[in-house]
Amino acid sequence: MNPAVSWFDPWSPAFVADPYPAYAQLRAAGRAHWFERTGQWLIPHHADVSALLRDRRLGRTYLHRFTHEEFGRTPPPPEHEPFHVLNAYGLLELEPPDHTRIRRLISKAFTARTVQRLTPTVERLAGELVEDLCEAGGGDLIARLAEPLPVAVIAEMLGVPREDRRLLRPWSADIVAMFEMNPGEETARRAVQASVEFSAYLRELIAERRTSPGEDLVSALIAAYDAGERLSEQEMISTCVLLLNAGHEATVNTTANSWLTLFRHPEQLSWLRAAPAALLPRAIEELMRYDTPLQMFERWVLDDIEVGAAGSGSRASGTTIPRGSEVALLFGSANRDPARFTDPDRLDLTRADNPHITFGGGIHYCLGAPLARIELAASFGALLRRAPGLRLAAEPRWKPGYVIRGLEEVVVEV
Repeated sequence: MNPAVSWFDPWSPAFVADPYPAYAQLRAAGRAHWFERTGQWLIPHHADVSALLRDRRLGRTYLHRFTHEEFGRTPPPPEHEPFHVLNAYGLLELEPPDHTRIRRLISKAFTARTVQRLTPTVERLAGELVEDLCEAGGGDLIARLAEPLPVAVIAEMLGVPREDRRLLRPWSADIVAMFEMNPGEETARRAVQASVEFSAYLRELIAERRTSPGEDLVSALIAAYDAGERLSEQEMISTCVLLLNAGHEATVNTTANSWLTLFRHPEQLSWLRAAPAALLPRAIEELMRYDTPLQMFERWVLDDIEVGAAGSGSRASGTTIPRGSEVALLFGSANRDPARFTDPDRLDLTRADNPHITFGGGIHYCLGAPLARIELAASFGALLRRAPGLRLAAEPRWKPGYVIRGLEEVVVEV
């Protein structure tokens, strides 16, 4: 085994707490590394990750071109079907032409104007949550702010009644746990149960909006129409679930990870507190680059590819990755690649040249990126204004998950 790959241990708490030294080893050792434990090719360099996100020879699914058997893969167990159906109709897992059609229809409902119109609501919710945190003298930043804010925003968008919002976070957590490496049967059971319950809830909500449409996103998805096409009920359900899962899981972990980063870089935090209006937009981009919540993005190889080939005139060849393989694009490593970022292991809240790939790239670039930025600006801005003395009260612990990497809690004092 390549010695550098031995550093890559996503089941180790020590690795999850700080994967960046292992990423440096992987980058130094080559452009593509076979990882036997998951049967994947690890891709650690920014240039390769960025290019493969846009390469149509790869896909989030292969079922638009091959059967499981033709692709050399075993179909998922029948009892997992509710999870896979829910996942299969979401934008993140689709390829053209279905992806093109559904993204076009969703974009008619989830417009830039819709997102911008939410800004006052997001700022109000963030302000209320921060006020509550301050009145309590502190507490868990995740439970009091990072989690409830994006859940409330998505719920407002979808038109989910306030009394039902407590259901959303547990459903989301159980579903996204299936995206970790080699999930176990208990994880699958919980994901299936959450998929069944969440789908049933949304089916009822969609039925209500068909008869009594409102100003919410579900009503807009029902009304979305283009060239004689509409979204099917399953496509609407999967879209709503994806908006919650992808939107709020990333925002929760970005908020928590970023504040831990700031507490560990007090001089940078002082600069940010001194001029939040001027520094905050770049600071948020840098914090997302420095410690991205989504560490890995997987794609299937639909046609043979070569990674790391030298330019013309050179005899050096790259690594051929054959059709049927799976690549693991290491976002966390790409965002710390010295070939693309000057002094990448240094936090620089004023960094101007910052093409991080935290939101992905290509056709699967995050649809909710503008909303995530609004939420982050609102929560960071409110905390910087209202709690200028915010400090860490206890050393936090990392959750065991690696692909979606976040903290158990961040206990603070005001």
